[in-house]
Amino acid sequence: MKSIIRVAKEGVIRHWRRIFLSTLSIALFVIVWQAYAWYLNANDPGYAGFIPYPGETAEAFIDSFVTEDPTGLLMTDHIFASLKRISLGFLLAFAIALPAGLLMGSNRICEALGMPIVEIFRPIPPLAWIPIFLVVLGHLWGPVAIVFLGIFFPILFNVMLGVKRVDPLLIDAARTLGAGRRHMFFKVVLPFTTPYVMTGIKVGLGIGWMCIVAAEMVGQYGGGVGYYIWNRGEFGHYDYVFAGIAIIAILGILTTGVASQVERRLYIWMGMK
Repeated sequence: MKSIIRVAKEGVIRHWRRIFLSTLSIALFVIVWQAYAWYLNANDPGYAGFIPYPGETAEAFIDSFVTEDPTGLLMTDHIFASLKRISLGFLLAFAIALPAGLLMGSNRICEALGMPIVEIFRPIPPLAWIPIFLVVLGHLWGPVAIVFLGIFFPILFNVMLGVKRVDPLLIDAARTLGAGRRHMFFKVVLPFTTPYVMTGIKVGLGIGWMCIVAAEMVGQYGGGVGYYIWNRGEFGHYDYVFAGIAIIAILGILTTGVASQVERRLYIWMGMK
């Protein structure tokens, strides 16, 4: 009983320590930001206003949700546009990369057929396709295709890695117990590969946000947080630019957090935790 209480106390202490360190980290960041903005505005008038104070950014952040920007849109409109594009890109990438990774990771013929094509396109930065995709696919599906490329390869290669690292002893044990291909996949391969899949998703989502912001900046149409940042920058509203950047950071944290929650629930459902 005492050991259980001790473990519980240690867990609570670790939890609050993590919260304290996270809060301290953010506070230090804001202090450095405030100091640098003050120094720049006081000592280099040519750059005055380019780095707004944290308080100004916070005011612009709140105002962006209640006051229309020069294009007549609220921040909620831009967030919805970006989330729509990145969601479509993610779903397409996941729907193709997962089965492709499972096949290429478990079958040498599929790997030999797929890898040459993958290696041709993988080194090309997704942003290099922006001018082509925006013209050919338009201002909705063009950015979606760019997000697709940014998310596809991290998921694909992580799934392949996970399949190839399945412990052979687990496979032999399952076969000894009479497991067929279906049970082998759902009881051995899929649970073992799930952590790799989730890692690919988290990495891919981070790249996806980079891609969508760049695509929206170049596209200059149809809204989106990237478009908002670029548009505000053209008018010299740098406090609103920083507010848009903060929105991107928050959205990235939220989407990664959702992925982590899905991962945790999957582990519980599979009996891995």
